[in-house]
Amino acid sequence: MPRPPVWRALRHRNFQLFFGGQLISLIGTWMQSVAQSWLVYRLTDSATLLGLVGFCSQIPVLLLAPIGGTLADRRDKRKVLIFTQSSAMLLAFILAALTLTAKIDTWQILAIATALGVVNAFDIPTRQAFVVEMVGKEDLMNAIALNSSMVNGARIVGPAIAGVLVSTIGEGWCFFANGVSYLAVIAGLLMMRVHTQGANAKRGKALSEIAEGFRYVARTGPVRALLLLLGLVSLMGMPYAVLMPIIADRILHGGARGLGILMGAAGAGALLGALSLAARSGLRGLGRWVMLSSASFGLSLILFALSRSFWLSVGLLVPVGFSMMLQMAASNTLIQSMTPDNLRGRVMAVYSMMFMGLAPFGSLLAGALANRIGAPETIIVGGLCCIAGAAIFGYRLPALREEARELILALQMTGGDPVEEITDEGAMPGS
Repeated sequence: MPRPPVWRALRHRNFQLFFGGQLISLIGTWMQSVAQSWLVYRLTDSATLLGLVGFCSQIPVLLLAPIGGTLADRRDKRKVLIFTQSSAMLLAFILAALTLTAKIDTWQILAIATALGVVNAFDIPTRQAFVVEMVGKEDLMNAIALNSSMVNGARIVGPAIAGVLVSTIGEGWCFFANGVSYLAVIAGLLMMRVHTQGANAKRGKALSEIAEGFRYVARTGPVRALLLLLGLVSLMGMPYAVLMPIIADRILHGGARGLGILMGAAGAGALLGALSLAARSGLRGLGRWVMLSSASFGLSLILFALSRSFWLSVGLLVPVGFSMMLQMAASNTLIQSMTPDNLRGRVMAVYSMMFMGLAPFGSLLAGALANRIGAPETIIVGGLCCIAGAAIFGYRLPALREEARELILALQMTGGDPVEEITDEGAMPGS
């Protein structure tokens, strides 16, 4: 019996191993994320320090992702991922040991968050570029969407478990469980049989290769526009998550358990968004999805910030997560469809910089602004910025469409990337 279209990337054995291992590991990752936020809030009662932890965990991605992307284009991606996942596992066990022995302090959380950010600077672009080697070009969009579904399925389960564990036995056991969960993804990577693409073989000087990736992004209008919008949303909209402990406790009076429910609701929405993308079979109209989801994300954030009812806030976080995931996954798909194989790691490094690298500045800004005007008001400002960015992107959409279509068709003819359902009406953004 043929596999339903929404699950078609799972016909590949390597992606099955990756999917199963990552699902277990990411549940642990979300548990650690929620528990760490609550631990910082409990120790410091400071929005600024919540923002600082977010800054430390993400700034290395901005600074080091170009090196990580170049490494992904030059080395065996599977081996790189085994190293990064093992390093993240070690950091989780260190954080667990310090917390369980009551020796944890804020500076230690900051140091471990920074170290994990360094690991992610190499892990994220490598993992994004590795997808095409697991599934081939014909199932790339479906694999990206299923990967996003996996991330957000874990985002539902992980925070819910963390909320219960934190309120009953403390944050340390969440960190320990996360460390154990890395064994699943490492085992899956070790069991894979991957043919490394020759296009990614080692070439010239690393610095010139990094510059080549930036030049491609700078001169390719549709890619540049997608990344700029993603960066704006990451800078101004995404930091709402940093302020969630304050919203959960001071505004909605839900405590640690409430924080887990709120984060799980956003994850449920994101899961629905990713599955909506996975059900698609082509690129047509994805640009319009990017524009509308960015605007919807901003509007949903504003409504969430205005709510003072816990369960209404839970409901409003579903469209927040749905819209955020649609924009991120659709942008990822379009960018990869317009990127040659030999540049994929470096372009995805720029994607990582815009998606995660700008977030630390947003975290710092959100923490500082929340101390001055309040957490709900800070979220409203971010929502308005997202709506403004969507409007500008929508205004430029018609001009970008033809360039995107020609680029995708050129890559298709040279065997560069997947494309489906290209018509004379246009393929990318908004066709």
